[in-house]
Amino acid sequence: MLIQHIATTYRIDLPAWLGDELAHVPDVIEEPSDRMRLVHRLADRNWREGSGGPFAALVAERDTGRIISVGVNVVLAGGVSSGHAEVVALGLAQTRRGTWDLGAAGAPAHELVVNWRPCIQCYGATLWSGVRSLVVAGEGPDLEEITTFDEGPLGDDWAEQFERRGIHVVTDVLREEALAVFRAYRQSIDRGGPTVYNARQGDTEETP
Repeated sequence: MLIQHIATTYRIDLPAWLGDELAHVPDVIEEPSDRMRLVHRLADRNWREGSGGPFAALVAERDTGRIISVGVNVVLAGGVSSGHAEVVALGLAQTRRGTWDLGAAGAPAHELVVNWRPCIQCYGATLWSGVRSLVVAGEGPDLEEITTFDEGPLGDDWAEQFERRGIHVVTDVLREEALAVFRAYRQSIDRGGPTVYNARQGDTEETP
């Protein structure tokens, strides 16, 4: 019978090293730039530890700065292609709040902080999560050019689409710090270090 052969559950766990990184981090981080600094720190350590790509995210109460969850890319550690930092942070925040809707009536406004504009997968996850604001370190082609990652066919009006759905977008928060993490990752790869992952595949031959 089919039920005897298929998996019926899977888990996405934060890597153990996060315990050390977060041991002395306060529950409330009032300054948006300080929240982004934490994201950069986690993103940089994440690829060095081999957990996944150089990405991290957190969910906070926008107005108080109370941290609700953090996430890092765990594609390698979890063996699941959807284990991106935003998906992990949003899922853990929803688990903590006990609801799939972080924008439910009476709930504080939640903010997602990410070290670059979301890829096409995380774009959709953010749209439906209920967060009321998205803070990113940067946008544009720099990430793909530096890392060679494929972020997917996201439209030029990505921020406008968020705004139309009541999600305020803030860009260019510590942008250069984000790029420094990506460059460090790329330098490691160029020196023969292990490639974290790159699912970009397909026909690379030119069509006559």
